[in-house]
Amino acid sequence: MAAGLDEDTVRTLQSGRDTLGSMLGAAQSHLQKVFLVWVFALLATIMALQSFLWDQLRDDLLYEKMGPELSEAAEIIAVTPFDVILLQFKIGAVVGIIVALPLLIWYSRDALRERGKWPNEKLPTWQVAAMVTISLSLFAGGILYAYDLFFPLMFEFLAGNARQADFQPHYSIVKWVGFVALLALSFGLAAQLPLVMSALSYSGIVPYETFRDNWKWAVVIIFAFGALFSPPDPFTQVMWATPLVGLYAVSLGISKLLVLTKRAGEVVDATDVARARWNKLAAAAVLAGGVTYYVVASELFGYIREAVAFVSTSRSVEDVARPAWFGLSSTETTALIAAVVALAAALFVLYYYMVKELDVAAAEAGNFGDPTAIDLGELSAGAVRSAPREAFEELSEAEALQLADDAMSEDDPEKAELILDRWDTANEDDGEAAAEGDAEEEEDAGVLTSTTAGVVDSFTEEETTEEDIGGYYYDIAFILDSLTSKAIWLVGTFMLVAGSAFVFLYQGGIGRIKRIFVANLPATMQADVQFITLHPVEHLVFIVKFSTILGIVSALPLLVYFAWPALLERGWVKGDRGVLGIWGFTVIATLIGGTVGGFIYIAPAIISWLAFDVLNSGMIISYRVAKFGWLVLFLTVGIGLLVEIPITMLLFHRGGIVTFQTIQERWRTVTLGVFAASALFSPKGIFTMFLIAVPVTLFFLVGLGLLWLYTFGGRREPEPEREPAD
Repeated sequence: MAAGLDEDTVRTLQSGRDTLGSMLGAAQSHLQKVFLVWVFALLATIMALQSFLWDQLRDDLLYEKMGPELSEAAEIIAVTPFDVILLQFKIGAVVGIIVALPLLIWYSRDALRERGKWPNEKLPTWQVAAMVTISLSLFAGGILYAYDLFFPLMFEFLAGNARQADFQPHYSIVKWVGFVALLALSFGLAAQLPLVMSALSYSGIVPYETFRDNWKWAVVIIFAFGALFSPPDPFTQVMWATPLVGLYAVSLGISKLLVLTKRAGEVVDATDVARARWNKLAAAAVLAGGVTYYVVASELFGYIREAVAFVSTSRSVEDVARPAWFGLSSTETTALIAAVVALAAALFVLYYYMVKELDVAAAEAGNFGDPTAIDLGELSAGAVRSAPREAFEELSEAEALQLADDAMSEDDPEKAELILDRWDTANEDDGEAAAEGDAEEEEDAGVLTSTTAGVVDSFTEEETTEEDIGGYYYDIAFILDSLTSKAIWLVGTFMLVAGSAFVFLYQGGIGRIKRIFVANLPATMQADVQFITLHPVEHLVFIVKFSTILGIVSALPLLVYFAWPALLERGWVKGDRGVLGIWGFTVIATLIGGTVGGFIYIAPAIISWLAFDVLNSGMIISYRVAKFGWLVLFLTVGIGLLVEIPITMLLFHRGGIVTFQTIQERWRTVTLGVFAASALFSPKGIFTMFLIAVPVTLFFLVGLGLLWLYTFGGRREPEPEREPAD
């Protein structure tokens, strides 16, 4: 294995092993203490889980926002006899590691210092304590948001959505805890954003301006991570991403304050700023606190009640009352909320004026940061003289004259003259810089043209062969480039089909399918057939996968049709392109026909027959949603795809794309490929592999037999190749 790794990777692994060995060697005399701490945390966690924690977690996270009917339907179950005890041990072991790891690192600090992994200079205790406290507080804040708001609302929504589809939300305790732990960890780590951004900005590793200028990309990335970590529905994605977007805005504000403080040399005191602007701070506090108190205490609170009832399906307007926290009355709690809002408003105004004065102080010190963000009106004459040219390039003539006029009004003629002189100089330099820029662009264009020509020449057909990786790369790039102008059709087809399927299934279509499929059973047996979701998002994940498969299958013929000219030019295909249009229509027709036929006749009969056999044996049916869904898929859409196999073979032979002779020569390879693909993509288990591979192989052999008859044993040649359509 080591021979397959590069030297840097080997050195990194060796360094990690040496460091771990040094840590354990240095802490050898204290390992017993570390182990005892781990054991104590393990046992304490198991005892807490057994005594009260399981019930507390279930009540707070699962049932908190649910109505009586939904609470009765939602349950947490153990699928195997050892689920609970093993899960308790795993949780306790992880908690023990988290508790014991800092102790191990502390006892190993001398060994880490010798290897350069521990700072040599002694940091002040208060700085270390403050950093740890802030980090833990942010982590706890993220967990608290998830615990008190996100999880209760999310599980209410997911369980309600499952019940709407006539599914039982019976969550496996292993899957439920894993789901909760992953999301809680993601919230805790996401809450570290202010600390990370502030540290990166203050140290200069990532300038503050980079975070500020790329905020749009940050929002996109946050929502992308929300789609990754949260369940696949818009409601919970917004609940995951929206607080993080707000946290990013707060982080920008903190980073800006720290960076400006560093650039200004810490010459601005918050107390002095508050004293100088006390009237504005007081006005903001009174206004914000008064409005908050009026909204909560007056009839306007009715709109809040209606909004909460709209979001929470299990609550009515009457269930939402005015807050009464910490044993206080409703009026006292409202006053407390108003006081907190008033304090926040005053701090925001203080922050605004702090940033404004720090910006001026940083400019006075010659540390301008972003030149285009400088407020020239706040600078002294000396700072205007040393300000960067970019600050004046952003000004229009009218703005420059207004700044000069304001300086004269403040009895500062030197500043007014400097503003006008710097503006004139910047605009004169702009003309010269534009001329130089044009010349540089022409020179760069010449270099780029020659370089591009050399690169293209190196990938021409004369210089490369099929075995050359560069040739294949050029071919693929050429084909993808040919699809650029057709991307709207491909994406539109995929989104239309996938979106329609998702909306239908999401709005209860999957529940209607379930009721139709068990309708053939006797009425006395139908009540004993139920479908459960072991994972909180199992039914949503199935809906997304099913919709995606339909979208891909629908867009595939269009993709091949549009890519055909480029594939033909590169020599990857041959034959008549017009056949692809017919093929696309047959794909859609067989999908629709197979779905309708399977939905009406085949799937209900088979599923009802299977269920009847189970119920007749005195058992209770609890099918998993995903397993039931894939069975429905194979018995509806799968039937259409099976029928499409011989049709595709006939059409491709007639168009000269893949002839009968080619298929006949390679039928063994195709058969092995079908079984390999079934083993890879089918649900686990050799039985399900055969359930997929055997029907596909049989229909492939049927197609081969039909082709043998059509070609009179291979003696009839395919239709002559026609010119491809544009």
